[in-house]
Amino acid sequence: MSSHLKSNVIPPSRQREKPRAGLTWIGQSIKRVEDPRILTGKGGYIDDVVVAGMAQAAMVSSPHAHARIVSIDTSKAKEVPGVIGVYTGADLATVVDPCPSFASPPVPQHAMAIDKVRHVGEVVAAVVAEDRYIAEDAAALVEVEWEVLPANVDIEASLEATGDAVLHPDDRKSNCALDESFAFGPVEADFAAADRVITRRLRWNRSSAQAIETCGVVAQWDAFKGGYTIHANTNFYSFIPFVIGGSLRVSPGELKMIPVLTGGSFGSKVFIHKIIILTAGLARLAGVPVKYIEDRLEHFTNSDSHGSDRLYDCELAVMEDGSFKSMRFTVLDDYGAYLQFGVGTHGNAMAQVTGPYRIGSFGMRVIAVLTNKCQQGPYRGFGSEVTNWVMERMVDAAAEELGRDPLELREQNMIQPDEFPYMIPTGNIYDSGNFQEVLGQAREMFDLDTWRAKVRAARAEGRCVGVGVATCMERSVYGPTEWWSLNNRETPGFTLTSTPEGISARIDPSGKLFVTLNSCMVGNSPETVVTQILAERLTVDPADVVINYADSQTGFNGVGPQGSRFTAMVAGACVTASIRLEEKLKRFGAHMLQRRPEDVELRGGMVAVKGLKDQEKSFAEIALTSSFFRLSFPDGEEFDSGMETTAVYDHPLSTDPHPEREHLGIFYPIVGHICHMVAVEVDPETGKVEILDYAAVHDNGTIVNPRTLGGQVWGGTANGIGTTLSEQFVYDADGQFTNPNFAEFAMPTAHEMPTNFKLGHVETPSPYTEYGIKGGGEGGRLGAPSALTSAIEDALRDRGVKIAALPVTPPILRGLIRDADAAAVAAE
Repeated sequence: MSSHLKSNVIPPSRQREKPRAGLTWIGQSIKRVEDPRILTGKGGYIDDVVVAGMAQAAMVSSPHAHARIVSIDTSKAKEVPGVIGVYTGADLATVVDPCPSFASPPVPQHAMAIDKVRHVGEVVAAVVAEDRYIAEDAAALVEVEWEVLPANVDIEASLEATGDAVLHPDDRKSNCALDESFAFGPVEADFAAADRVITRRLRWNRSSAQAIETCGVVAQWDAFKGGYTIHANTNFYSFIPFVIGGSLRVSPGELKMIPVLTGGSFGSKVFIHKIIILTAGLARLAGVPVKYIEDRLEHFTNSDSHGSDRLYDCELAVMEDGSFKSMRFTVLDDYGAYLQFGVGTHGNAMAQVTGPYRIGSFGMRVIAVLTNKCQQGPYRGFGSEVTNWVMERMVDAAAEELGRDPLELREQNMIQPDEFPYMIPTGNIYDSGNFQEVLGQAREMFDLDTWRAKVRAARAEGRCVGVGVATCMERSVYGPTEWWSLNNRETPGFTLTSTPEGISARIDPSGKLFVTLNSCMVGNSPETVVTQILAERLTVDPADVVINYADSQTGFNGVGPQGSRFTAMVAGACVTASIRLEEKLKRFGAHMLQRRPEDVELRGGMVAVKGLKDQEKSFAEIALTSSFFRLSFPDGEEFDSGMETTAVYDHPLSTDPHPEREHLGIFYPIVGHICHMVAVEVDPETGKVEILDYAAVHDNGTIVNPRTLGGQVWGGTANGIGTTLSEQFVYDADGQFTNPNFAEFAMPTAHEMPTNFKLGHVETPSPYTEYGIKGGGEGGRLGAPSALTSAIEDALRDRGVKIAALPVTPPILRGLIRDADAAAVAAE
């Protein structure tokens, strides 16, 4: 271990439920508990919410990327019959404060622009009317006079901008929001000692999640009590509602946020604070409940959830024998017009930035750049998908320059099974793993040797066929220090260190187990997971578990499904709750059986005397008696009525960052591993890529439900295929968003997916989580871009094409082929 990590001590495990064979419900592919109501159309989405007297809102959005607002004339809009009110940013600012920000120093952002717009689609006025049709018609009559300012689109050019081209001149003199450098371990010495330094410039372009439902809010202001009731399709409603309350100028006790089904998230609805503040403010101004749901154009241009947009200059230090010594890069990150999460996406990536490889040191300079685009937000992977791709691109480059087989080079540098828990240079640990077994299973499932023979035969026929491999990490169960550990040390911002998950549970007199969650469903399977774990721990039938959801006032802290955390975290809460319920059941049941608590056990939904089959009491009988027959038990508080409990489970393993950032501490340690192998054929005349075969092997620790995990991996892989082959947000030189629709932002369909996708699993349980569970929600997207890029480059190897940017759409790929062909002709 490098000396800079000596202060980063791994705390002992607090695991209570060990991984083991012979479990009844954990590991079974039971059908999703959530599906019946969703598939029958009774799920309850945001547009299903109707409040008495509710009006609807429509927005007036900026057509310019950068402009001062000279004047806004709302008079014509106010005359339209059915219009309740028309409001500007100045009006909204009388009832709400700016949006919260985790950046430090923060970049001020209002839910509605006041004096200046900084990207196309930013809201400048809103109409509240009796229905959405009237509101839209009236919004078209609002007249805005603009003073157009220079637009910043290019990352590098925006850094040099001055004068009117600076986005936030009142707060900073340039468009650089942050410029910090880090060295974890002896980076300079390792590079000096290397035999070779592999260099590449790599570009990851922006795209975003496009869920089936856009962001939406129904907000109601209670003028008598002085508070808000808000329905919103966010999955972050119960963790830090006080932050949103602060912007709304109310206390948490005056803010009730009620969850609904999100209609998909993929990260994009983690923190939709802007639309919540906007809609709530309109409800207060108008004096009526207001519903606002983004249309698809608004979601494209103003959702605050664009994915990563980065330019890397990378270096990998290697020895002639192929061993990796160090890696470093400078990254320019185009954050758009604001900076809600600071450089948290890079904090996230630091959890696994050196991949599955033994690399002794790592260095990074991160420069956050402001441009006239919609700002970044969480998107499946939250930055780790990018650094996975960067790492794998550099490994492929090293294999090429060293003349090595890419698979053998990876295997040579992999962390060995006996080295876990393994601490990487940034300070995070990998809790467990067997990367070699994952690789071996993928190789066998994909039949790599056969495919390599097929590739040789196809090339002999003049076809462009190639195979690619990616061996990547899937960090899960995050700790929140990732959000601020890379901020300036003097002003790190909101330095929170807790990411809890909680449940409440009670057994009612009928014997049903009622469970309340504090995090909503975002397309994952929270009810199914909780049902399986509680059924396992309490020996009940899954059909006897009933799941409900709390609102922000009746529940307590729950961060919810993001960062591949929910299954592992809610499992911890379930174990805590079930331990407490078990203790109560045994105490009451033993008394009813005239036994000692240590003489009874839980068995098939019964409290039974150990070793005897006919001496038992059902949970229903115990719950009934404990709830309504208090005098049947001793007079002590340990026999207080009822059979219920609450439980909060915090992070299973985390430590603080080093004060001087010599390391970042342990913050994302429950780490899975993935290996994707893919075969593709490229049509050099059109640039079209056809996926011929695909195999993915994932290690997500102990699997709770193979069916639902398989769906996550398959969906994530499809997501990654879109990122690689088709999806990109394109802004022109004036900052105009040129493809904000599904005709031009080309998401893949079933026709682009591999028809023979093969999925395998290796289970190396975590020694830190209950039952050894790891996360699995993002792995497909974390691996697919790297594997596909490698395969495409391999298919075009004979033509000299190099892939240094994503996506590789057919026109882009055709251009690369054309340039390579022209270079080859010129060389002759």
